[in-house]
Amino acid sequence: MYRISELAEQVGLSRSTLLYYEKLGLIAGKRLGNGYRSYSEQDLQRLKLLQQLQAGGLTLKECQACLEAKVDRELLLNRMHQLDEEIAHKQQSRDLLAAMLGESELTAWHQSLEQTAPDAHLDWLMKQGFDEKQALRLKWLSKDMNTHEQYMADFNTIFESLDRWGPGLEAETIKAFNLLPSVPQSILEIGCGQGIATTVLAHQSDAMITAVDNHEDALSRLQERAAEAGVEDKVVTQCTSMTDLQFSDNHFDVIWAEGCAYIMGVNNALKQWRRLLKDEGVLVLSDLVWHSDNPSSERLAFWNKEYPDMTTVEERIKQAQAAGYQVLESFTLSDEAWQAYFLPLQQRVNELKESMAGSQAIKDLQTELDIYHQGFEQFGYQVFILQKR
Repeated sequence: MYRISELAEQVGLSRSTLLYYEKLGLIAGKRLGNGYRSYSEQDLQRLKLLQQLQAGGLTLKECQACLEAKVDRELLLNRMHQLDEEIAHKQQSRDLLAAMLGESELTAWHQSLEQTAPDAHLDWLMKQGFDEKQALRLKWLSKDMNTHEQYMADFNTIFESLDRWGPGLEAETIKAFNLLPSVPQSILEIGCGQGIATTVLAHQSDAMITAVDNHEDALSRLQERAAEAGVEDKVVTQCTSMTDLQFSDNHFDVIWAEGCAYIMGVNNALKQWRRLLKDEGVLVLSDLVWHSDNPSSERLAFWNKEYPDMTTVEERIKQAQAAGYQVLESFTLSDEAWQAYFLPLQQRVNELKESMAGSQAIKDLQTELDIYHQGFEQFGYQVFILQKR
């Protein structure tokens, strides 16, 4: 026989818990002549069985039902399914923590955040020690903050010898320029890269061009290219982020942005850049869009991962109008403009595949190239000529 204090010590429970169990009828103490409660060996073993059932995830009420009647298999199956769900959730939580510590890949988490909370994602990355330039590149390129440094080193190695960093063609730039309602005197080129479009624009007018990019090496190449073309006196470069342009309001006749607005979000770019335009100034912007309402599952999966904000021409036009623009013209970049980008890129990737066999940047670019090689009937770059209202 056990006094309540002895029973409590045997099973590791408090006196109040045992009294509660006795009230429920789980154990049956006897009152001795001296007023103390006494419990039997059967009570002790019943409590130990109860604890084993609780270890299986059953509630106290469910444990009591198992003690007093035949085991309810349906109850046990339901509880097991609930535990499976809880284990899966906890495993996901552990996987995320491990990824944030650099023990596994964090790509899927970044991609999910980019779809659901892009602004908060960027802010959080910057709080982790990335500057804005690094954070923007991480969002759209490596998507894993723990491998970003190596990824960017590989990415730069691949692109350092290539003139074009995106689809485009001099003839397409001239076509867009000729659609402007008037000849500009001042142009802000955002995301100018190495200056292919810059020199074309400089040859089309006497406008002063302010060329902005966040890549110092690209701006150095731009200056060389402008000097070679004899237009260096028309071009001023500035290394800064497209999200933090320190120019006064109503400053430029034209803003030119070929294939770069997606980095900060096209809708954000439409709103933030508008103040920089003079009244009736023009924003020339190109963006990757869907040309099909029913793209193939392979292409849909790829672009949902790489560019979750990708949408249709009609939707971009609605966004531009809502942001305060009139759509003057819109046209699709030619297949030749794509080939001018991806054919040299494919050659460069082929050159480096062996020496950079383990590079994730190489793998990602080859996946992108495989999508390009399938043709452009379902997606493409659209050029929008937008006038400030």
